[in-house]
Amino acid sequence: MARLGELERAVMEVLWSADAPRTAREVADSLANRELAKTTVLTVLSRLESKGRVERCRDRWAHTYTPTATREDYIAELMDEALGDAADRTAALVRFAGRVSPEEAAALSGALDQALRRAGKASA
Repeated sequence: MARLGELERAVMEVLWSADAPRTAREVADSLANRELAKTTVLTVLSRLESKGRVERCRDRWAHTYTPTATREDYIAELMDEALGDAADRTAALVRFAGRVSPEEAAALSGALDQALRRAGKASA
């Protein structure tokens, strides 16, 4: 999927941080420091919906918006996209692994172990 533009990312950050679906007005209010019109926020939300990034639902008198994936899912997509741009994927992965903290390395190791087990079951 394509990267989000700056305003799209700001709107998504509001939605990701919310504990419930948000209306366009609530999103605009959360971005008050940017002085955005509600119509601008509606346009951004419409674009995000067409990209499959948000889901729009009718809630009494207004539409509400919910992210279709987590912030972490989006970051994982960006990482996968960046890896796809690498001329040498293995070298890029090795360099990335060298930059993570011990806690992140442990989490990554566990995730890789799970991926290898799934791959082993799939080929069996």
